[in-house]
Amino acid sequence: MSSPDCIRLLLIDDHFVVRSGLVASLEMEGNLEVVGEAESGEEGFKLFQEKSPHVVLMDLQLPGWNGIETSEQILEFDSSAKILMFSTFARDDEIQTALDTGVLGYLQKTAERSELIAALETVASGGTYLPEGLAASLAERDLGPNITQREREILARVAQGKANKEIASDLGIAEDTVKRHMSHVFRKLGVNDRAQATAEAIRQGIVSVD
Repeated sequence: MSSPDCIRLLLIDDHFVVRSGLVASLEMEGNLEVVGEAESGEEGFKLFQEKSPHVVLMDLQLPGWNGIETSEQILEFDSSAKILMFSTFARDDEIQTALDTGVLGYLQKTAERSELIAALETVASGGTYLPEGLAASLAERDLGPNITQREREILARVAQGKANKEIASDLGIAEDTVKRHMSHVFRKLGVNDRAQATAEAIRQGIVSVD
């Protein structure tokens, strides 16, 4: 039986050999326990609902829902979910989009085991983990607001004058989830309220008003 302070992990990766290797390696640590494995985003989302893990360790490239889409689904279900992307390769814009979605960290599969464990422990505690130099690289690229598809859907309804409760009903999500997305939008667009967000989104062509 795991100890009360054990970090419960869910692995989402479509390669069986990768998952098997991770389970064997991570469970050597006394404070890590793999409570579920999934080979697709859809399966991973179902397991997240069933297992309530502390951390999701997930590949970015997955069959069906990719890692970003799966993260959006998980975070809409539980806004406090902690996700670490673990991928062979990802472009800077993909990493930035994942972070904008609410993912707490990114690590390449070539990383040392000690760095992976450190990243998992950091994310489990609510911190953000990026490899040395990556954060600076992302900042230097100035990739822009990177508004996600879900945020575009919400912004479009805000532009129509709909309240959070109406938007939540339209999209089948919780009202708190709408509020969380809007707080991300405010930060990304550099605005303070819904009116400013609407004006800036229209100016940048993120949404249109017919």
